[in-house]
Amino acid sequence: MSIRKLFFAAPLAALVGGALLFATVPTYAQECPRGTLDERFCDRDGDLVADAPTDSSQWADPDTLIFAYTPVEDPAVYREAWADFLTHMEKVTGKKVQFFPVQSNAAQIEAMRSGRLHVAGFNTGSNPLAVNCAGFVPFTIMAAPDGSFGYEMEIITYPGSGIEKVEDIKGRTLAFTSPTSNSGFKAPSALLKADFDMVAERDFEPAFSGKHDNSVLGVANKDYDAASIANSVKARMIKRDVVKESDLKVIYTSQTFPTTGYGYAYNLKPELAQKVKESFETFNWEGSSLKKEFEKNGEGQFIPITYKGHWEVIRKIDAANDVSYACK
Repeated sequence: MSIRKLFFAAPLAALVGGALLFATVPTYAQECPRGTLDERFCDRDGDLVADAPTDSSQWADPDTLIFAYTPVEDPAVYREAWADFLTHMEKVTGKKVQFFPVQSNAAQIEAMRSGRLHVAGFNTGSNPLAVNCAGFVPFTIMAAPDGSFGYEMEIITYPGSGIEKVEDIKGRTLAFTSPTSNSGFKAPSALLKADFDMVAERDFEPAFSGKHDNSVLGVANKDYDAASIANSVKARMIKRDVVKESDLKVIYTSQTFPTTGYGYAYNLKPELAQKVKESFETFNWEGSSLKKEFEKNGEGQFIPITYKGHWEVIRKIDAANDVSYACK
């Protein structure tokens, strides 16, 4: 399958937790401003995310909130890492909260689109599709105690690979993660073409590892000549002794991108959506399982963001790659 076909393939159903989830698209007679949003949604305030339904009968008020973190690394690690936070969310919302270990970006988007996922952290590159196709409303990201945030895309190789600069990848294998990943596919595809006139399948052989940790391990074990990864994932793996820094060599570093965006499904009952936001705003990081894991990146708080402002650079990268946000 070609890169272009793979990139635009958007499954209508995904096997998640043993259940085949199909999206249903209600038809509304009422027309409303929506920009690039799916036809199910309205955006009357121009913030580029879906408004809550005006009809209260369409609000979701589940007994149990389902939470999913972006599937970049071992789900077991993150089930434990998020445990204290989800206990806090239960206290704030008055709801049971269940951690849902999705296996792919596509499955995570499909789960929210079909109404099976209520609160989530979508990776940088998946945010636009989640917003436009699944009604995701991001409002916060993790940041360092001083308020700084973000990560860089790196192209890495292993010492002795014979690759000293980006151009040396020509004729070799470059691993991406998945077509919806910003640092794992979209950003490097745009930058390689714009800055180095290098295109997958013409100048190098592409491979898809599925996750950032798979790409990092693949390079460290010399399964891939090079890989495009998020350096925040690499840093956590090094600090957990999953790989050694000496096993890897960085040959390219991008500008800083926003990291995982956290938010809720657009149709949550407004009072519940506000409680979900409050959960992030009032969480005490000190001594928590969340801090134990994410302080490896220097992160220690949640800060407010807007999709319209903070994801502008990502939407520009998507435009450069001719990405469509249409739900297919």
